[in-house]
Amino acid sequence: MRKVSFCMNISLDGYCDHTLGEPSEEMMEYFAGLMDDVDLLFYGRVMYQLMFPYWADVARDRSGSAAEVRFAERLVSIDKVVVSRSLENVEGNTTIIRNDPTAELRKLKQQPGKTISVDTVSMLPELMAAGLVDEFHMVVHPVMAGNGRHLLDAGSLPENFKLELAETLIFKNGCVALHYRKRE
Repeated sequence: MRKVSFCMNISLDGYCDHTLGEPSEEMMEYFAGLMDDVDLLFYGRVMYQLMFPYWADVARDRSGSAAEVRFAERLVSIDKVVVSRSLENVEGNTTIIRNDPTAELRKLKQQPGKTISVDTVSMLPELMAAGLVDEFHMVVHPVMAGNGRHLLDAGSLPENFKLELAETLIFKNGCVALHYRKRE
């Protein structure tokens, strides 16, 4: 059975936003390294549209730092599933599913392969409640955002989701990467 990993940038006060900070070369290497064990990305429409075509352009034009280009090339090469009722077109190795993301992820998790990276805040409570998320990679940025999208809304989980700390990494820019696994 494949592992499902959730990865997200988050502010100290619990908001998720891709503009929280400026990733350093060290952080981009970290994110690129996480992708080395991933062979499927599972996105919601919003995250997919944040990531693409931006990273596809970086990979094609080699327009970032060495770590950004490495991350972009890896990201573009990985197969993607996008959950969306409204998205009309996707490119390359991307598939759209229109409904029941939980059933689809459960089916994908049963197939042979490497890690599935789930990067969608909107579906996170549903996927966690179904027991499908095995680990979390959270990068905490040293900023109080004060607004934006919370990782989880109050009451969005039917019960506490117990985790155990697997690894901590402190970056020179003050960000902290926390790797948690679901407690069995």
